[in-house]
Amino acid sequence: MGQQTFSQNVLKFHFSLQPEIQLKNGVEWIYPFDDVETRRSMTQFYEKYFNDKNSRHFILGINPGRFGAGITGVPFTDPVRLENECGIMNPFQKRQELSSKFVYEFIEAMGGVDSFNKQFYITSLCPLGFIKNGKNYNYYDDKTTEMLVTPFIIQNIDTQLSFGGRRRFGFCMGQGKNFQYLKKLNEKYQWFEEVIPLPHPRWVMQYRLKRKQEFLDEYTSKLSMAI
Repeated sequence: MGQQTFSQNVLKFHFSLQPEIQLKNGVEWIYPFDDVETRRSMTQFYEKYFNDKNSRHFILGINPGRFGAGITGVPFTDPVRLENECGIMNPFQKRQELSSKFVYEFIEAMGGVDSFNKQFYITSLCPLGFIKNGKNYNYYDDKTTEMLVTPFIIQNIDTQLSFGGRRRFGFCMGQGKNFQYLKKLNEKYQWFEEVIPLPHPRWVMQYRLKRKQEFLDEYTSKLSMAI
């Protein structure tokens, strides 16, 4: 992997993912990489912003959702942000996703997409998302799912860090279950010297919208520690 660019590693990893784990209790995988337009959009995005061999700080979300990475293949990037903020035209329905809106606001506050992506790589603990009864689902929403996908999550973090992950800080989107889960795994696998919790973008936009600026400031303050 060392001879390849960051973008080549990211694309090869995601396009070769095959979810062989049989999920239970009505939980299903979100697998967007069979879609030609998703692969094209991802390829354009990563070749535009990650076409180098530089290392980056990792920001880890939970798992992809239906209306962000579940469509575009790019974490926390809905079709609207992909086109308007990243300059990548796409045929997807221009439906906004709340988390994506917040993410691109803090990216802008930190100097914009080009500058941000030179320093940071946004991904998720689990590289594939889940649905149950047609709605977004998280890996930790039931213990059976969490147990089934934990080896997949460990392998995901190990592999993606090898692309060029900086180990001083690991930033975790989600201060509750996602943070506790990552913190516990990190104690065992020592991926990062310190895991820094950040409020999850959807929680901010859905439940604390009036305090949004406060949380944007928290993001810029904590992420700036790594630069």
